[in-house]
Amino acid sequence: MQLDLIHISIERQLLTGSRAGRQLCQYPVSTAKNGAGELNGSGCTPRGRHRVRARIGEGQPPGAVFIGRRPTGEVWSPELAATHPQRDWILTRILWLCGEEPGINRGADRDSQRRYIYLHGTGDDQPMGVPLSHGCIRLRNPDILALFEMTPAGCAVIIE
Repeated sequence: MQLDLIHISIERQLLTGSRAGRQLCQYPVSTAKNGAGELNGSGCTPRGRHRVRARIGEGQPPGAVFIGRRPTGEVWSPELAATHPQRDWILTRILWLCGEEPGINRGADRDSQRRYIYLHGTGDDQPMGVPLSHGCIRLRNPDILALFEMTPAGCAVIIE
């Protein structure tokens, strides 16, 4: 069954997916270490109404590494992470968000899409329930795989 709404609570570090008001899934997440905010370059997680602009990574293996929304051919491992400690790991699947509120999260210096705000997988060594990202919403790899399968392009996303 496909979702029609994804709700992300920054305070609770929790994602809830639903269809027609009925909860279908719930996953712990990690939002921005810098808190909530919409400005480009802030490193914050943008609030408000969004939609899924693009689904990226279909058919890639769990742990597939993405740079610039393209698979590198690498698969995350603790050894790979130790070799590249500076990387912000974007893994497995990407749900790229587009803001729906002009002046809040769409347009000018507040555009979620131009900020490359995603829901994406992260390394197994990263904790959930703790704000640590650079603005995106991180999920465990099995969780982003399941969420990706349920989420169509255009799905509504509310971040608050």
